[in-house]
Amino acid sequence: MSKEKIYEIDLHGLRHKEAIEVTNNKLQELSSYGSFSLTIITGNSSKLQSLVINEILLNSEFNYYIPSWNLGQIIVEYMEL
Repeated sequence: MSKEKIYEIDLHGLRHKEAIEVTNNKLQELSSYGSFSLTIITGNSSKLQSLVINEILLNSEFNYYIPSWNLGQIIVEYMEL
């Protein structure tokens, strides 16, 4: 059984700068505890999704993908070995 914990944040209604800050803070907090999975809900905002990917995830230690069953979210996974 995996010790990975699953979390979710919803960025609806936040301005882009605030959404980036909230996401970055949550990722740093969760990674300090160990392995996790985080669902980031961006909704229909392709601009917000691009910002999260390009400003936070692209050059980070986190793995991420946009699930085909819900294009309005990004799933981030981090596995501490």
